[in-house]
Amino acid sequence: MNGVRERRKLETRKAIVAAAVKLFAEKGFEQTSMNELAREAGVGKGTIYGYFATKNEIFLAYCEAEIDFAFAALDRKRDEEAPLVEQLVALMLGQITYVTNNHEFGRIFVREMLFPGKNSRLSSRDLEMRYLDKLGEVLGRAQERGELSTECDLILMIAQLHALYILAISVYYQGDIKTLDEVEIFLHVLILQTLQGTTALAGADASVRGGWDALKQRFFEQRKLEQ
Repeated sequence: MNGVRERRKLETRKAIVAAAVKLFAEKGFEQTSMNELAREAGVGKGTIYGYFATKNEIFLAYCEAEIDFAFAALDRKRDEEAPLVEQLVALMLGQITYVTNNHEFGRIFVREMLFPGKNSRLSSRDLEMRYLDKLGEVLGRAQERGELSTECDLILMIAQLHALYILAISVYYQGDIKTLDEVEIFLHVLILQTLQGTTALAGADASVRGGWDALKQRFFEQRKLEQ
């Protein structure tokens, strides 16, 4: 009997989260009410509050499940012996692909990571730390195989790389970068310069340099700036 009850509770929770994701994408996070969520999920408003105190809690529950899926997929694809730049690009691009798959979801996700509300602060921090831990693993292995100096402060490097990740999402949402292929080029040059210094781009692969030159040209044209 307990097993049936727990299964029903899990199904109800999933229905609430699925309804929230649908309505957030259609109407926007702020414009979606708890009453609308209840109707979409086919439950009473009181039932929702029995599972989640706020809309943010519903959203973060979705984030947690999706991050599990994204990390598992990424772990299957990433080559742990590939050069550090390639591994970091793969990690960040995988996350950005997942985050931006639903425009409204990605917008709220980044907001909660950067500026969490009082009631969601701990959950947001936990989600963020799982991603940062992945960065730490990649950097630690690079130190072990001699690709990254052991004198490098990993905490500072993780902070720098996380800032690049946020920057890449920002320019994508602003429209300065149009596709995920362009995000990949942007991440590549940012990470390359962070790891190897300000002149690193000069020695990069010709396709990377060419891709970056094209992105840079369009940026100046869109912003009506002179090079």
